[in-house]
Amino acid sequence: MKKTLAILLTLAMCVALLAACADPAPATPPPADTQAPATEAPATGDDLYIAVISKGFQHQFWQAVYEGSRRAAAEYGVRITFEGPESEADIHVQVEMMNTRLAQNPDGIALAALATDSLLVQLADAQTRGIPVVGFDSGVPDAPPGQVLANASTDNQGAAAIGADHMFPEIQAQIAAATTANPVVIAVLSQDAVSESITGRTRGFAERMYELAGGVNDSVAIIGGLAAINTGAADAAVQINVVVGASPSTVDMTTAAGGVLTLPGLVGVFCSNEGAAVGMINAIVGGASVPDGVLIVGFDAGTAQKDAVREGIFMGAITQDPVMIGYYAVSLAVRAIRGESVSDVDTGARWWDATNMDDPEIAILLYD
Repeated sequence: MKKTLAILLTLAMCVALLAACADPAPATPPPADTQAPATEAPATGDDLYIAVISKGFQHQFWQAVYEGSRRAAAEYGVRITFEGPESEADIHVQVEMMNTRLAQNPDGIALAALATDSLLVQLADAQTRGIPVVGFDSGVPDAPPGQVLANASTDNQGAAAIGADHMFPEIQAQIAAATTANPVVIAVLSQDAVSESITGRTRGFAERMYELAGGVNDSVAIIGGLAAINTGAADAAVQINVVVGASPSTVDMTTAAGGVLTLPGLVGVFCSNEGAAVGMINAIVGGASVPDGVLIVGFDAGTAQKDAVREGIFMGAITQDPVMIGYYAVSLAVRAIRGESVSDVDTGARWWDATNMDDPEIAILLYD
């Protein structure tokens, strides 16, 4: 299994190097407006145009968001454009996209901002002109009050709890039998202790596992690198140990993962995101041994993580639902345009493993 993963990771690196050496490709134009068939238009006869501006376009994740947006456009009988810069570092490109769409006087805007402070003028302009703005994915954090009406995004705590729900039945016997003299450890490999999405996932898994473990053992604790959630005695029989990498870099996450695999009494590991999962995979490919019976659960997708699940190195993983992120982005915008009250929407998450990852409804959510 290690040999297979090593070959796949080497091939991926070669592809990336070849792409970097090639002449830069011309910018991909935004897709053409999508218009639902007249037979699908709502009885009200609305002819609405919604500009959907994302953080990117070419990555498979954003393509899935685009697909969800198109589905909602068809259902509601509205016209949309969907676009995003080639790189999430291209903040100025996204600003120009926002300016262009505002000049077209859309009925509403759905926005996943790369940098809220770069769009303050545009958000104020939209508010003054009565153009409702809704957020999606990471939304528009810290936007001025009243300028972004709602957000369609993943409930990261709830999503990570899915991982605990799947892991717990497989290690329940070890948890029940654990004592302070012979403790068991469930590790959470967290990429950082700052990012809202990462800390939400760390908290969601740790607290759900704490709840489940407490049902079969009276001595359970959350310990480690996210002090805000630590609870219980450090020498508890069941220790949910949060390990935070020195930095989000691949090198530091690989080092942290190698350390996790040496923890005495280890029975399970949860990786907070693709970066943490890749760090774990790199550590294993690099020679770190996974103790017999230890289960590893990931989050997100990516080629390396998908291969690890297929090979049985990972038990499975949780993915956000980018299709529903796009769907609810347009849905919220339509409702806001019509003057309806809107609020944040949890776009859901799905468990995937070797038994379902090729099912069409799951495969579309698993980017490479």
